Amino acid sequence: MAVELNHTIVPASDPHKSAAFLAQVLGVADPITFGPFQVVALANNLSLDFMRHSGDIPELHYAFKVADDEFEPILERIRAAGLPYWADPGHRRPNEINTNDCGRGFYFPDPDGHNLEILTRDYGSGS
Repeated sequence: MAVELNHTIVPASDPHKSAAFLAQVLGVADPITFGPFQVVALANNLSLDFMRHSGDIPELHYAFKVADDEFEPILERIRAAGLPYWADPGHRRPNEINTNDCGRGFYFPDPDGHNLEILTRDYGSGS
């Protein structure tokens, strides 16, 4: 049996705001409501299900692999929104992208401070 990740719950102070933010940045369909969740569906049958979380939100990391032609539009949406972005996960290289594994990538925060990543190549796949 092949094992696939189907969904994961993303803690959010405002699930509507966080889910809409991610869908807009990625350029995917608007979130749908399913019970207490705001669901962002991704192309590989994975969904991120945003759920209200009271108290401190733990910083989590979510990486999104995109096609080369999707990278620039996403980066432009981040820049247009005036959001900070970095070439590295430790946020030491502001306003830069990386070229890891002969691809491109960057990190940026969501409304609750989750460390989101956009990349075009799998780690270890390039020279």
